[in-house]
Amino acid sequence: MKNEEISFEEAMDKLEAIVSKLEEGDVPLEKAINYYQDGMNLSKICGDKLKQVQEKMTQIMNEQGELEPFDLQEEE
Repeated sequence: MKNEEISFEEAMDKLEAIVSKLEEGDVPLEKAINYYQDGMNLSKICGDKLKQVQEKMTQIMNEQGELEPFDLQEEE
């Protein structure tokens, strides 16, 4: 599964489905391990896509004369 082949929304939907299956607890161990691996891959895809968006937003803001970096994380 490549980053470019799946949208962020599709990856999140698949990740949510995997989490639901694992939370049910009726999954055989080997299948659970496969789900977990798939989930980690999907999580990385989502993280990478968010990072790309953040970099684009930083570039856009810099072009507008804003020097503040754009951070998607919520402030505490």
